[in-house]
Amino acid sequence: MAFSRIGVVGLGTMGAGIAEVLARSGVEVVGVEVDDASLERGRGHIQHSTGRAVSRGKLTEAEQAELVGRISFGTDVTAVKDCELVIEAIPERMELKKELFTALDGLLAPEAIIATNTSALSVTELATGTGRPSQVVGLHWFNPAPVMGLVEVVRTVVTDPGVVTAVEELVGQVGKQKATAGDRAGFICNALLFGYLNNAVKMYESKYASREDIDAAMRFGCGHPMGPLALLDLIGLDSAYEILETMYAQSRDHRHAPAPLLKQYVTAGLLGRKSGRGLYTYAAPDSSEVVADADTPSAAGDAAPRTVTRIGVIGTGTMATGIIEVCAKSGYDVVYRARGEDKVAAVGKKIEGSLDKALQKGKLTEEAKAETLAKITGTTDLEGLSDCDLVIEAVAEDLSIKKAIFSALDDIMKPGAILATTTSSLPVIECATATNRPQDVVGMHWFNPATVMKLVEVVPTVTTAPDVIATVLDVCKKTKKHAVLCGDRAGFIVNALLFPYLNDGVKMLEAHYADIDDIDFAMTAGCGHPMGPFALMDVVGLDVTLAIQQTLFNEFREPGDSPAPMLEHLVKAGYLGRKTGRGFRDYARK
Repeated sequence: MAFSRIGVVGLGTMGAGIAEVLARSGVEVVGVEVDDASLERGRGHIQHSTGRAVSRGKLTEAEQAELVGRISFGTDVTAVKDCELVIEAIPERMELKKELFTALDGLLAPEAIIATNTSALSVTELATGTGRPSQVVGLHWFNPAPVMGLVEVVRTVVTDPGVVTAVEELVGQVGKQKATAGDRAGFICNALLFGYLNNAVKMYESKYASREDIDAAMRFGCGHPMGPLALLDLIGLDSAYEILETMYAQSRDHRHAPAPLLKQYVTAGLLGRKSGRGLYTYAAPDSSEVVADADTPSAAGDAAPRTVTRIGVIGTGTMATGIIEVCAKSGYDVVYRARGEDKVAAVGKKIEGSLDKALQKGKLTEEAKAETLAKITGTTDLEGLSDCDLVIEAVAEDLSIKKAIFSALDDIMKPGAILATTTSSLPVIECATATNRPQDVVGMHWFNPATVMKLVEVVPTVTTAPDVIATVLDVCKKTKKHAVLCGDRAGFIVNALLFPYLNDGVKMLEAHYADIDDIDFAMTAGCGHPMGPFALMDVVGLDVTLAIQQTLFNEFREPGDSPAPMLEHLVKAGYLGRKTGRGFRDYARK
């Protein structure tokens, strides 16, 4: 069915945005607010938003006037009585919503549909409080509604399939895309997002890493548009707390229990951007400008960095090859060690090919290419690294192999040389204690491909000397990488936050809550992630995903982080993702 007249009750930022989207598509909208002051604010939201569209050439003034003219404004809810659909967008309080639904149930024609924009509350509970539970549905829009392309359609066990189809068609009619799911706390996006956000608060609360480094790690390491702590401040810490409380009440999963620090901030009235202070401090309420405060990190220590002119790299894989190229381009002399002359030649060929691509794209000159290649030397002998100031190990994620390499390096390296491992999840301290110079050992987790990714996680152990940390940070700066500091524990920052979220995505699929395409689309369109969880796992490799998740589970012993059985079964079947032609999706048939 096509809707021609739709009511929107609640004209805050979200409700006003929904009303604008509907009116833009030609629907007649009846907008209702609780009082005159709120009504004027809602009208102002719509005027401001459409005014910006005019200033950007996306609407003419005549089109703006026509759009706004399709919306009637009032404070009497009875104005919606002739609407075919009413969308509720009032504050996230169950008692308020129930009261409104009772009123709407008595007002509307028997065939009219009632939709709630709730992001976490039970749609079923709202539906069963009416005399038309089969005609109640969730329509969760994302903020700002005129911009965001996703709407989650939430069906209950009693929602009429025809009602679901009708609102899905409406979502398409107004130029949005839908992801349909069942009724459980958080739906798709928030159910996956808020466990990750809560985990980030706990990481900050434990002083494992600074808020700035946690946020930078997820922006530079995963391509997220905002770091988790900055995102919480934007959402509002009070809203986040309420969503987590609702999720925990349903799941009883400890990971959804709001971090104590979150509760403290909310109790103190530090709610994020809207109050001028949350996890960060802002220039003013509703400002996006972050200002320094007592928790802003200062420069890392007073230690002077050691001199580094010559860097050694052990390994011949994609990561090692990228590190060699980046360091040589940055002016360092680089010696790489491979296990045979054929592998030495192969690495040289890969690097030359990469430089040629940069040359073709105009990102490199012939002179710079020649200078870079002149700084790179290959060897099959570990002794060839003996005069290096820093050696970066980039071999397979096997602790016994890494320990053997570090023990051998300890015997041949000059005093004061720094030994770094690129491990993404193994304990750095194990590599350090394989030497007689644990003070000179540090983690240096680069991201793949190293020539493109800007992030390096710098991981000192309890024995790492301050000047070693300063040296590695200095090398990161000179290679134009963004370094973040964190402690030596499984997953460091990025993997410790990313992989439980991916694992939760698999558990959501296992529960038949939503399908792969809807989950992936929800996280890209609703949260701005560059890839959905299943697409990302297929790229990373399901075997790698399982191994990292198992490492996290073994270290933290958090029951909710146990690897999803479906992930284990796919790995056992050899369905490892793109590299085998099949993972969560089938690539071999394309």
